[in-house]
Amino acid sequence: MTSSSTSSRGRGLLHLAAAVDLPGVHDIGPHVELARLAERGGLDFVTLDDSFARPGPDASAVLAQAAPATHRVGLVPTLTTTHTEPFDIQATIATLDRVSRGRAGWRIDVSTTQAGEVADAVAKSWGSWEDDAETGEVPNPVRVVDATEGHARSTAARHADVALVRATSSAQARAVRDQLRSDAAGFGRDPDSLRVLASLLIDLGDGEHAAEPGHGGGGPRPTARGPLYRGGPVDLADLIASWHQDGTVDGFHLTPVEPRRDLERLVNGTVGLLQHRGLFRTFYPGSTLREHLGLTRPAHQYVGGAP
Repeated sequence: MTSSSTSSRGRGLLHLAAAVDLPGVHDIGPHVELARLAERGGLDFVTLDDSFARPGPDASAVLAQAAPATHRVGLVPTLTTTHTEPFDIQATIATLDRVSRGRAGWRIDVSTTQAGEVADAVAKSWGSWEDDAETGEVPNPVRVVDATEGHARSTAARHADVALVRATSSAQARAVRDQLRSDAAGFGRDPDSLRVLASLLIDLGDGEHAAEPGHGGGGPRPTARGPLYRGGPVDLADLIASWHQDGTVDGFHLTPVEPRRDLERLVNGTVGLLQHRGLFRTFYPGSTLREHLGLTRPAHQYVGGAP
């Protein structure tokens, strides 16, 4: 890799995010505790998936409760476009953005081809709100899209601020990243306005005693739930550093297999080591999620590209 674009990518800031899902747990308190732990590690944002089948409050309500208990970490719930009207999405995320003082994001469920249309409609509604805003509190959430599947990549290239990619090798992740950047440019966007994060399940229960040497046995392994890293915090730090420094990705979105245990080991072990090596920040440089990600405010009535 000798191109200037690849070199500049490798020098970019490392971004880290984590899921705070707790399967079977319906109380808000434990989710808030995980969000606070992620903030202690300086993570850019946390995500929480939603399910209409599970009891208890929805993801946006949970993270709205986490907002006053945290100060810097971004809060990104999943909102499903197939069951929610654009106006309701706009209102929900705008409320979260307000109570968190600019730390809200929206993880767009791209399970249908209508997702891009809904994202368009929501963006336009925010643009219209800017025309009529009297308080200056114009919602400015970050849009996150899982771009692993081919049908989702166009939506991500056109609308996303952050694209998540499930990959079992650096070559696979780099190929998707390059495609997303190229497609974003085709939609009239600056490719540097898109952050691409590799998504991994992490199982840190083995400490430093992985079954085989290397990154959890040679790298992430494919599973039914997605690429899985199993091993110790030090090897995970090495994997993160190598994939980021060679320009493969802008960072990582990590889903703990055992939420409390693995997130704590991620923060105290992996993140601490990356900070010690000077590869990850030790404090938040700003207060909003866009500032964490190094993203500028979108243009007025921005809809991610040409109609």
